[in-house]
Amino acid sequence: MSTAFLLWNDENIKKASEWLKNGDVVAFPTETVYGLGADATNEQAIQKIFEAKGRPSDNPLIVHLSDVEQMTRYVTEITPMAKRLIDAFMPGPLTVILKSNGKIAKNVTAGLDTVGLRIPDHLAARELIKAADLPIAAPSANLSGKPSPTSAVHVYQDLENKITAILDGGPTGVGVESTVVDCTGDRAIILRPGGITKQDLESVLDVPVEDATIFETKETPKSPGMKYTHYEPEVPMILIEGSADYFREKMTQHALEGKKVGLLVSDELGRQLKADTVVSVGSREDISSIANQLYNALRSFRKHDVDIILAETFTEEGVGQAVMNRMRKAATYIDQEREV
Repeated sequence: MSTAFLLWNDENIKKASEWLKNGDVVAFPTETVYGLGADATNEQAIQKIFEAKGRPSDNPLIVHLSDVEQMTRYVTEITPMAKRLIDAFMPGPLTVILKSNGKIAKNVTAGLDTVGLRIPDHLAARELIKAADLPIAAPSANLSGKPSPTSAVHVYQDLENKITAILDGGPTGVGVESTVVDCTGDRAIILRPGGITKQDLESVLDVPVEDATIFETKETPKSPGMKYTHYEPEVPMILIEGSADYFREKMTQHALEGKKVGLLVSDELGRQLKADTVVSVGSREDISSIANQLYNALRSFRKHDVDIILAETFTEEGVGQAVMNRMRKAATYIDQEREV
């Protein structure tokens, strides 16, 4: 299969939408990361997503829609809690879990009676969904377990000749996937942190929001990102919680073992350290910028000859929770400096 690379314009939106209607798989931009889309009502089309990514079949997919009216076609009801969140944050980096009415393919929901739905805040995505007039199931457009793509080039690197087309809408904005909130019970429960923070949700709902992201699950998860390893770079990555001196100690230790060391750090720490390769994700004072740059930085190590990555840890305030959630899932382990 030869993958078509399409620039975002009206003609290519039409072309891509026809492929989706015909059961093909098309990558497209959202405000978070690039998604790998197929008709969410077509089990055969959805199977192509799992095959292209090498994704486990018990990992559900998020369904992307163009507006709230389209959302009502695929759920038993939009609960009052979900409606408040939708009104406040959609279009945007939020996914709500609601009860499915059965019209979405079973391999999208992993056999559950719930479905994750969102309206992306990227005009190309909404134009494509509207032109196809279909619900589009779309996980991140990367090989399963690897860093998510924030540009069309990233998608091409992972999925060339595995999918029908890539719609290039430029770099993404948020840089980490959507916040997933279960709205099927009495309380909102965060299943995956993202661009919408716990504080954002609580400010709209005026009640505490439960955070389930601190727990691992062995059951079929309601949301992507809850069960499997994700976001891994090409070589092992160790999270370092400690001072610049502790970083130097660990760098020396790995160098003595004959390893070429790469660093994934803030501007501030990067100015204090010297290594074979130093990749900065921006200032630690701007966690939103770090979220935006994280996956691109992880992917950049493909072109660097390093054996191991030592990565800085960041604040978990705001979107920092999503940043550290992704970094922990990408890491081999965490090395913490101990007080003596």
